[in-house]
Amino acid sequence: MAIGANLLITLIIIAAVTWLQIFLSKKESKWPGLVLPSISFIYSLLTVLLIAVDDKMSAWEVFGLIASTFFIANIPTIILLAVYWGCREKIRQNKALEKMNIQDLE
Repeated sequence: MAIGANLLITLIIIAAVTWLQIFLSKKESKWPGLVLPSISFIYSLLTVLLIAVDDKMSAWEVFGLIASTFFIANIPTIILLAVYWGCREKIRQNKALEKMNIQDLE
């Protein structure tokens, strides 16, 4: 039963963050929509900085560990930026359509 409750809470959090990102991305200013991706990116940097490296690890193992951790930790950042760009593109298209409509009226 606890696994189902945890899954439900996780899904609610993901839905809330996605809704907040869409809401912030649709604002007139472009900066509010970049807040959540920035927080996610900073979190991924902190994740990389907190990696425990053993003296027995080779340089390639350390590099692989850092690179894979950085990539995996930035998946939410990439998703949030995709939502941001999608919303901003729709805003750009609407502004272009309004501009064309105004020119047609003149």
